[in-house]
Amino acid sequence: MAKLKRFLSIIGVKWLLIMILLLVIMFLLFASVDPLFSGSRNIANILRSVTPLLLIGVGQSVVLISGNIDLSIGSVIGMSGMVSATMMTQGANPWLSVLVALVLCGAFGFASGELVGRFKIPSYIATLGIMMICRGIAQIANQNFDTGFIGAEAEGFRSVFFYGTTFGIYNIIWISFIIWALAYFMLSKTRPGRHIYAIGNNLGAARLAGVNVIFTINTAFIISAVCAGVAGLIMTAEVGYGNMEGGSAYELYAVAVAVIGGISALGGRGLLMGTIAGSFIWVVLQNGLIRAGAPMALRNIIIGVIIIVVVLFDVSSRQRRSSAR
Repeated sequence: MAKLKRFLSIIGVKWLLIMILLLVIMFLLFASVDPLFSGSRNIANILRSVTPLLLIGVGQSVVLISGNIDLSIGSVIGMSGMVSATMMTQGANPWLSVLVALVLCGAFGFASGELVGRFKIPSYIATLGIMMICRGIAQIANQNFDTGFIGAEAEGFRSVFFYGTTFGIYNIIWISFIIWALAYFMLSKTRPGRHIYAIGNNLGAARLAGVNVIFTINTAFIISAVCAGVAGLIMTAEVGYGNMEGGSAYELYAVAVAVIGGISALGGRGLLMGTIAGSFIWVVLQNGLIRAGAPMALRNIIIGVIIIVVVLFDVSSRQRRSSAR
């Protein structure tokens, strides 16, 4: 009993359990409306749909925990897809194209981190500028046109990032889980991870304690950008071509997934386990409403209500802890 109380006392655990319960209730409700909802084919579709959301949710979660926000995620997705697809359609090696796209994404993540950490520009302003730049690169990569089909030479790329399987599980599920696990380990078991929580909780105190704030913020934004880049590769592999507007509004989806999962919008708190729950809630809700014939606008309303409730819960809990001191 004492161990259970200690477990529940960890900040974020109670909300995580509530979100898991909500996810189970949603799943059972949609399965009762449509028995095919719980079928193996639809479960596979849900798992594949979760992967890009989980990736961008992981990236945004790390940035939010650091006390910042990344508004460039959607444009980085589009840039990654367009740069890699343009190179592939022009005969470049698919894996070289992947490497170039991810390095470019990481470079813009570093730029965001420098603007926020070194030059102290508010993150929503810095990443808004990076968002516009990355979207512009996505548009000029193929002279303001979507690319053509990436071709048979890129089937290996599409196999890894879309339809291929390993041990009966889609490769993209493995990819997203491995990236999530690495981010989870970094946040919970390493010094840079502890520093990300520290600067999000109290930047001034972290600086006085000797935390390298610039390096830590750079780390958070690079992780976010690379996660968005991988999501862009997955989305490109799925459709088979580069889309200039790919990833539009995904920066907002990333915030929603992270906040629903219990990551504090005010920084310094949250468990990356919750990001998985947030991703599944988003996809299960969308999938279930489509199969039930409900308007998709209902999903937006429900997600919006959940986000407001989560933030209110976060703010009130912080106020209670402050008053208790």
